Amino acid sequence: MERTEQQIRRLEELELLEKDGINAFPYSYEKTHNALDIITKFKDEQSEEYSNVSVAGRIMAIRRMGKASFCHILDQTGKIQLYLKKDDLPEFYDKFKLLDIGDIIGVKGFVFRTKTGEISIHSKEIILLCKSVTPLPIAKEEIDEQGNKVIYDAFTDKETRYRQRYTDLIVNYDIRKAFINRSKIISEMRHYFDSKGWLEVETPILQPIYGGATARPFITHHNALDIPLYLRIADELYLKRLIVGGFEGVYEISKNFRNEGMDKMHNPEYTAMEIYVAYKDYNWMMDMTEDLLCSIASNVFGTTTFFYDNKEISFEKPFRRAKMFDLFKEYTGMDLKGINYDELKDLIHKFHLEIPENSSYTKILDEIFSEKVQPHLIQPTFVIDYPIEISPLAKKHRTEAGLVERFELFVNGGELANAFSELNDPRDQRNRLEQQALDRANGDEEAMVLDEDFLNALEIGMPPTAGLGIGIDRLVMILTGETSIRDVLFFPTMKPEKA
Repeated sequence: MERTEQQIRRLEELELLEKDGINAFPYSYEKTHNALDIITKFKDEQSEEYSNVSVAGRIMAIRRMGKASFCHILDQTGKIQLYLKKDDLPEFYDKFKLLDIGDIIGVKGFVFRTKTGEISIHSKEIILLCKSVTPLPIAKEEIDEQGNKVIYDAFTDKETRYRQRYTDLIVNYDIRKAFINRSKIISEMRHYFDSKGWLEVETPILQPIYGGATARPFITHHNALDIPLYLRIADELYLKRLIVGGFEGVYEISKNFRNEGMDKMHNPEYTAMEIYVAYKDYNWMMDMTEDLLCSIASNVFGTTTFFYDNKEISFEKPFRRAKMFDLFKEYTGMDLKGINYDELKDLIHKFHLEIPENSSYTKILDEIFSEKVQPHLIQPTFVIDYPIEISPLAKKHRTEAGLVERFELFVNGGELANAFSELNDPRDQRNRLEQQALDRANGDEEAMVLDEDFLNALEIGMPPTAGLGIGIDRLVMILTGETSIRDVLFFPTMKPEKA
């Protein structure tokens, strides 16, 4: 690895510090406060309470002025200014010139307010905790003739930011907010389910037969057993096995993997929540879903109204509910209910869609819906009552032939959730999975694989059940205002860098 001039200089500084007996990488440091606590709670009349604090963080700015200096450090909660006086730091002050932006230090001292009113720490002891060898890409700021702040060389390149998320989190501090809110959203979801008495569980990530969705899997090999294994594409079939086993409410927040394309809404590795509750149906699940999302919005953000992609979106209950074929008619002007395969294929050209000629009924109908209906579903909308051909795991509709009891929740033109009155008739389920096997044999690589053990579980007997899946990443995107899935994943999948 070829070193830059700055890296070489910093390594030389590191050697000088170590020659002076300073351990640049100590094992631990005891903190008593963080930056946010001090800045929000310090009052001048309470200075005695802050007469001896210990903080730690990364140096983000330095101003050296002879016998006194200032610097700012950044910890997990924010920045705080340090005041360093040579007389107070006789053993360390001269070595301070060997420190750089990016170094991590521990500081002990007392809190005070400067003449300009900035809450700061008067340093009495400084310890180097980590020497930064590679400089941070700190933006340069200047004030122009009109008094405006002008920023140069900001760390803004998206691809570099995703590849070096650790650097991005340091220099673009505000992006942490989306990830903190992501954690709060998931915690609130867990709290909601736990308060209902539903059990959080774990199911296999490596599966001998993948299922629960129509998607292409990632394939690996187990050497000891000499068998192929698949990274899960969904939790569904294992969670239903637990309902068969006697649990009446189970959920899992899990990583799923689909070997498909990538865009601003899709990453090969993503987070989903699936929940199954016995003795309920999709009508009950719609009510629960809108209550869940309204609760998350209110409890985490204090509002049910969000601005996303230049649109105002409301999660106030109730959400719109519309039948799938009513929406087809509304946005295409055609009644597609009961249309056969050949008639459906003719619509590919009428609607100017690019779909392979051998596409299945499911693929064509889904593509028409995606192109002609979805873009209009901006406010939270439950699309209900799907054709049986595109819903192999959902129960037949109780009153309408050819349909199933299924809903998908769409927000801003994208799918956010998917739910069924779960199919629990093992005879019907076998027939549908066998049809999926035929579709697969005819070239549909995403069609489901027949799982005999799952069918055996259904023959043991599964009570009436409602199931729901929510895309966590997409939910976080909407509630935090991020329009790319990569901005709510710490480490999104990236193309390999060129050598």
